[in-house]
Amino acid sequence: MPASARDLLSTLLRTIEHEIVPMTRDGVASGSKVFGAAILSRHDLARLTVVTNNERVSPLLHGEINCIQAFFTRDFPDPASRPDPQTDCIFLATHEPCSLCLSGIAWSGFREFYYLFTYEDSRDLFAIPYDIDILQQVFRVAGTESEEQVERRELYNRENKFFSGKSFLSLVEKLETKEEREHWLAEIERVKALYNALSVTYQEGKKAGAQTASAWK
Repeated sequence: MPASARDLLSTLLRTIEHEIVPMTRDGVASGSKVFGAAILSRHDLARLTVVTNNERVSPLLHGEINCIQAFFTRDFPDPASRPDPQTDCIFLATHEPCSLCLSGIAWSGFREFYYLFTYEDSRDLFAIPYDIDILQQVFRVAGTESEEQVERRELYNRENKFFSGKSFLSLVEKLETKEEREHWLAEIERVKALYNALSVTYQEGKKAGAQTASAWK
């Protein structure tokens, strides 16, 4: 039986607060960015894999890619006992996945992901605009449309044959009562606020020269 919107939202927020944020605190102290990810069991919402960004090792180890690698090679190296990404898993990204991570999620077979922060949050709150920049510069192909029409286009298809991507707010919209919705909106903002200090640490590290292996996400 699928988890209720309330149970899923509660688990996603708890996973970020108690597991991803502590890992990320250590990561940003060494120069990595604030992005983390987890893979949960669709059946009981147990955490299967939890990691954070590790760009100090490689510019490709975004939170989501690092999570996918850990899931397949560290936590479930035996295909016979590995949960099926398509049917057994829910993917959690702290921030809306960039083009690299969207592709990683699609290629590895995860059919459903949820994210806390949007692209605009990454740009405006964390001073990391590259998700939007790359999607616009590399993947938006202009044809006979005007520049204004191109700008109005969505950056990617959140619902497609490979996956369904949803923000945490989409779960709030499924809650039945106003009181529930207000409670969980406040919880989302509380957990988001945990990233304020992490962002400051990361930005101060950049100024001090603790650069990641890549200038990008």
